[in-house]
Amino acid sequence: MRARRETPVLVVGGGPVGMTLAMDLAWRGIEVTVVERRRPGESPEPKCNHVSARSMEIYRRLGIAAKLRSVGLPEDYPNDISYRTSFTGTEFARIHIPCRRDRFTDKSGPDGHWPTPEPPHHGNQIFLEPVLFEHAVALPRVTILNGTEIESFEQRDDQVVATARNLDSGGTARIACGYLVGCDGGKSTVRRAIGARLEGDAVIQRVQATFIRAPELVRLQKHERSWMTNAVNPRRVGNVIAIDGRERWMIFNYLQPDELEFDAVDRDWAIRAILGVGPEFRYEILSREDWYGRRLIANKFHEARVFIAGDAAHIWVPYAGYGMNAGITDATNLSWLLAAHLNGWAPAEILDAYEAERRPITEQVSRFAMAHAEKEIGRRGAVQAAIEAPGPEGDRARAEAGRTCYDINVHQYCCGGLNFGTYYEASPIIAYDGATNPAFSMSGFTPSTVPGCRTPHLWLSDGRSLYDAMGPEYTLLRLDPAVDVAHLVAAARQRGVPLDVLDVGSPDTARLYTTKLVLSRPDQHVAWRGDACPKDSLALVDLIRGAGPH
Repeated sequence: MRARRETPVLVVGGGPVGMTLAMDLAWRGIEVTVVERRRPGESPEPKCNHVSARSMEIYRRLGIAAKLRSVGLPEDYPNDISYRTSFTGTEFARIHIPCRRDRFTDKSGPDGHWPTPEPPHHGNQIFLEPVLFEHAVALPRVTILNGTEIESFEQRDDQVVATARNLDSGGTARIACGYLVGCDGGKSTVRRAIGARLEGDAVIQRVQATFIRAPELVRLQKHERSWMTNAVNPRRVGNVIAIDGRERWMIFNYLQPDELEFDAVDRDWAIRAILGVGPEFRYEILSREDWYGRRLIANKFHEARVFIAGDAAHIWVPYAGYGMNAGITDATNLSWLLAAHLNGWAPAEILDAYEAERRPITEQVSRFAMAHAEKEIGRRGAVQAAIEAPGPEGDRARAEAGRTCYDINVHQYCCGGLNFGTYYEASPIIAYDGATNPAFSMSGFTPSTVPGCRTPHLWLSDGRSLYDAMGPEYTLLRLDPAVDVAHLVAAARQRGVPLDVLDVGSPDTARLYTTKLVLSRPDQHVAWRGDACPKDSLALVDLIRGAGPH
């Protein structure tokens, strides 16, 4: 071993989940080292195309939401989802999502009413990751080791010692860390090393995915441009995603249940059937990105000082764009727990909350995605023969298909429930009060202050977002400034728990907040609520910092 490094937290994997974890830890004052196999500037795979509203709220706190929103499609390119007989064929349905230029002003779409300072953003991972890397590498508390992989690690009572190998020189180094987090994807070596197993539904779908360059394609459309165009005809059903709005496209060809291999269907023929173009049309294949639709959850998310997050912990069919975004929420959930302990105001037991909170909600959300996938698979297998026909018969077929496509898919493209409705119902660090969490679906939700729910967003009387006014750690929201909170503030100070008090003035408070006090956690979920400080404020503070009874 030629070198040795030490770091409080070692993150394995520098994709969106690993980088978000590193940035959030650094924001909370923790030094972190990221090990990433790719070299600097090496492009990621063009996977995720959607940054959820919840993820954008997270990036707003980290100061990079505006930068992220500036990349991807041109500012005037519609983010709509179109349904056509082929990419160049007849359109029969459209889900309206404003272009990024109009994202904050156009409220006419199905997600225009959402209670958030940051609407979703359609931007491919090839644009997202460079922004995250550029921001992270400039942070003084973040060290990124590119072109490096972790070969093995050993857990000890007080640390983890990993062996890292430089992929160019072959040299190795020892990295000692307090905690190691595997954000190393679906084939995670960290997951296997801690003996975690993926359990669930191994294969429910096969998709032949092709990343192409075709500069002439955009002008061949008969209809207004769209971020995603779904092609529905008796020959093939697939979709076309605009990556840069000019020349790069991702084409998904959904294989039928009896098409068991990715090469069961001629790729070129399928692409042309989805695009609606003849043999004279020319395009260049940039990469093949074939994927399986799965629903797999790790049977454990950590072992002692080693944790897993993102695709290392869960894989599911990419409906609602929630694979990467669920991983980003994993990262920020784990980040504040690690920081609370490493900054000295919470015992190591607080880390038990990570699996207690994230694993059940991951299981639930994955089943939403699975149920939606099953509906879509059924739709794709029932294409009417007349859908391309001219005249009244074709019009009827297209109108019926349009209603079906819209009604099924508006829920995944405008999935408010997955953004704002999720809650933690069995956490060791939340003070439950017996109230029932409001039910949520993929798209439906009810903002609530029931402990465990996302702290309801509102706009303050001075025009600021509530989230912008809250502190970085715990914030006690006081809806009635006459309520004395001195006992709770003193208890937090006694235990060293960072606590800001925010007097909330807003015309929406009466509608959204039913108690005079709400204690919001560092991840903007409700930890406790009441009309007055609890009689034993110290017991509450101990509970929320992981020092209460388990």
